[in-house]
Amino acid sequence: MALVLPPWAQLGVAIVAEVIATTALKSSEGFTRALPSVVCALGYGLAFYMLSLVMKSLPTGLVYAVWSGLGIVLISVVGWLLHGQKLDLAALLGMGLIVAGVFVIQLFSKTGTH
Repeated sequence: MALVLPPWAQLGVAIVAEVIATTALKSSEGFTRALPSVVCALGYGLAFYMLSLVMKSLPTGLVYAVWSGLGIVLISVVGWLLHGQKLDLAALLGMGLIVAGVFVIQLFSKTGTH
């Protein structure tokens, strides 16, 4: 029996898989390193598969807003932690606004099922 996740959990898996894939893409050095290249391909495959499942039940605009917003924030944090990316005050404020926007969608939007 297959594990069936609710749409918002599927979206969470898609976002995490995309962040892992993007991190591996940076580490693949232009697909010249085998392991990060494989992780990248598998991560993006899983991310887009899960995203396709989410879009069966949630509106595309809502899904893409949450997917891209949280993806930006998470990959920026990973870049800061693993690759020494600098995050200035403007970047941190902008990411805070993105997270606030996702919360507003989750708490107040009637667009999708919660």
